[in-house]
Amino acid sequence: MRPFLLCALVVSACGQTAPPGWKIVHDGKMLCQIAVPPDWSPFTEGSGAAVFHDATTAIAVVTSQPGQAFKPLTESQLRNLGVPRDKIYENSAKRLFYQDRVAESPDESNAFSAMVPGKDGTCSSHVVFSRDISEDTARKIALSIGPAPEQKSSGQAPVISCEPGPHPPLGPAARAY
Repeated sequence: MRPFLLCALVVSACGQTAPPGWKIVHDGKMLCQIAVPPDWSPFTEGSGAAVFHDATTAIAVVTSQPGQAFKPLTESQLRNLGVPRDKIYENSAKRLFYQDRVAESPDESNAFSAMVPGKDGTCSSHVVFSRDISEDTARKIALSIGPAPEQKSSGQAPVISCEPGPHPPLGPAARAY
């Protein structure tokens, strides 16, 4: 059985912090992580996803792509992505961040995607949200993507601390908003 992959408070060694009370969600391989508000809950244990109420209201997913080197998208890749230029907020060597879905009616969802370099690969986040979730909150979740701290190999499942104190660092943009 996988350990519960959420923490109550996250403080990084470099001074970056998640908003007070936010929880950490790791991908299934424990290589990447995102932060979500305290009222979100795991989608399923070990899934690398968290939801607000249910998956139709909002879902945040974190994944890792080991071996896939992170690099900015080329002009051709950006065209193929099909995202309007004004919805591509960053395409740099440090991060790719864009809004890949914009709700045109109250029944539709919005979505943000972000990718950053990970340990020997790429970390990705995808946040799909209804109008019940603020765009600012969804943006903070997507931008919290980053590599998870390395786990010491003890032969046992990793234990995630939910006590205040030093915790895994967040992605590079966690304090940007």
